[in-house]
Amino acid sequence: MSSNMSREELRALPFVQQPTYPDAAALDRTIDALEKLPPLVFAGECDDLREKIADVAEGRAFLLQGGDCAETFEAVTAQDIKGKLLVQLSMAVVMTYAAQVPVVKVGRIAGQYAKPRSKDTETRGDVTLPAFRGDAINGFEFTEDARAHDPGRLLQVYNSSAATLNLVRAFVKGGFADLRGVHSWNAAFVRDSEVEQAYEELASEIDRALAFMVACGVHNGALSTVDFYASHEALLLEYERALTRVDSRSQELYGCSGHMLWIGERTRQLDGAHVE
Repeated sequence: MSSNMSREELRALPFVQQPTYPDAAALDRTIDALEKLPPLVFAGECDDLREKIADVAEGRAFLLQGGDCAETFEAVTAQDIKGKLLVQLSMAVVMTYAAQVPVVKVGRIAGQYAKPRSKDTETRGDVTLPAFRGDAINGFEFTEDARAHDPGRLLQVYNSSAATLNLVRAFVKGGFADLRGVHSWNAAFVRDSEVEQAYEELASEIDRALAFMVACGVHNGALSTVDFYASHEALLLEYERALTRVDSRSQELYGCSGHMLWIGERTRQLDGAHVE
């Protein structure tokens, strides 16, 4: 498939768990803007991840995926992003050293700003308002204005995702992920515990192994950088369609809002818009 479906084709399909925007013109303006923006990830990166997941399926690697149930715009800070990355790097190095196989690192990050809900509304006392569906759709505050579905938030999803990806790439390629700094990855929540002691013992073993490799003349760039991929649930159809791009190499369509997208349990109807 080398051409994206139109908005009209998408909207004609049966769909669930989607926002109800009161201003159709505002939605179209937002989608116009998203369609003109650069992709958040590139097709080649997605292909690299696909090959690594094939290795996982064949037992030659291990997949580690982790992150927030739902991200918030407020948490798009260097400290928060660094903390999430530290946890996964710490887990991955333990798995790699113990299992002696590559660990494919995938964050539930840079796009997980919406979530499906079992009910469309929330009632407190005598007041019933739309349910909070994540920062991508509406606000958490229990007021009529905050809970209104706002298409302009989709642009903030894009901007927050771009900022997060930019920082993650800087961290993993700029020396932060260097294995020789493995002791510094120890996450704060395991400090002063038996887990910390076990981690530090393992880190010391890794230090000795790395020192041996360096002494033997091995200076591999893989020791100082890692590949880290972004994933999220492809819940919001308008957003995902707007960030679908045609790969210049293969002329195939790619969802360029993240490296790994998935359809959730509540949106996987075979005749539904998400599967299409």
